[in-house]
Amino acid sequence: MIRVNIHEAKTHLSRYLQHVAEGGTVILCRYGTPVAEIRPLAAEAEPTVRKLGVDQGCFTLDAGFFDPLPKDLENAFAQEA
Repeated sequence: MIRVNIHEAKTHLSRYLQHVAEGGTVILCRYGTPVAEIRPLAAEAEPTVRKLGVDQGCFTLDAGFFDPLPKDLENAFAQEA
């Protein structure tokens, strides 16, 4: 971990970013008081591909599932808060 004042960090930003890229941490200070931390980001996980139909047959829908909602319920959703 490196503590550095903001002016120094601006002057040598590439140097401090290299330190962070190697796994280090840089604490930015204003007049010696820590105000921010620069640290490496966690590696992003590979996006997962979802397999379609994996839940097929696990549940059923009632025959009226896609029927229109009753007007009073429809109006309740349409009202503004």
